[in-house]
Amino acid sequence: MNERDVWIREVGTRDGLQSIATIFPTAAKLDWIEREAAAGVPEIEVGSFVPPKLLPQMADTAEVVAAAQRIDGLRVSALVPNLRGAQNAFAAGVDQVNYVLSVSEAHSQANVRKSVAEAIDDFGDIVAYRAAHPEYAHIRIASGLATAFGCTIAGPVAVADVVAAGEKLVALGADELVVADTVGYGNPAQCRDIFRAVLALAGEVPVGAHFHDTRGLGLANVDAALEVGVRRFDASLGGLGGCPYAPGASGNIVTDDLVFMLEAMGLSTGVDLDRLLEARALMESYLDGEATHGAIVTAGAPKGFVAASAANQGSARAAHAADR
Repeated sequence: MNERDVWIREVGTRDGLQSIATIFPTAAKLDWIEREAAAGVPEIEVGSFVPPKLLPQMADTAEVVAAAQRIDGLRVSALVPNLRGAQNAFAAGVDQVNYVLSVSEAHSQANVRKSVAEAIDDFGDIVAYRAAHPEYAHIRIASGLATAFGCTIAGPVAVADVVAAGEKLVALGADELVVADTVGYGNPAQCRDIFRAVLALAGEVPVGAHFHDTRGLGLANVDAALEVGVRRFDASLGGLGGCPYAPGASGNIVTDDLVFMLEAMGLSTGVDLDRLLEARALMESYLDGEATHGAIVTAGAPKGFVAASAANQGSARAAHAADR
């Protein structure tokens, strides 16, 4: 992971922006992306390839992808809902396509009018399309397992259902699995059970986590996932966005709080917290009354705090000097 203990993917530029009323112009999105990449965030989900009439906020995603690709070292990813969206993402030049399906049968039918099996078949079509086009062979294809912790329609979701879907996605050629607590139902004990099962089936395929803080357990769930071996997490700068199924509740876990927690635990993210907070301030300057969330931006770092990334860099410099 390029000397990172934990890989962080920023999803605010997709998951956050699609949840708010303020339309971010392309220049504002790129300003945000450039600042956050400069802070050391290694991957940013810069948008989604959905019909503009359904989500005007994402109408410029192809343009954003092209500009973001000029940022050295940044992995540029985008969400896609189907094969057509994936084709557009491939053509736009993303580094990674993020496809999401619902593990809950009821949610899948309500959301995309497809069964879980049909949604998995769609993922297979995306993988097959890449295989048929060698020019896209370098592009990673990830799949998110949404509603893995519970569904607002059906309620509890069985771990066996998560495992069954995950096994099929890995067999089809997924380059990454992301287990998502879409509506903030998860708790730490549940996280340990689900991620142990998914890590076991995934083998060498990386497994990430996408948590919402709807009920205040987002970072607790991160800690539980860390405990069983997860090292990839989605987050949104300032917790931008909300959970559409829980009005008034916060949405994605806060990138800046996540970075602080991990660094305080001695886990290097490769992200400079001060520069990340500067990126947050810039992002907030474009908002028009939308709420943001977070604790570290208000309280600041505690006295004596040394980020693990900074400590690791210092150790590397000392070792280099000794070698000389």
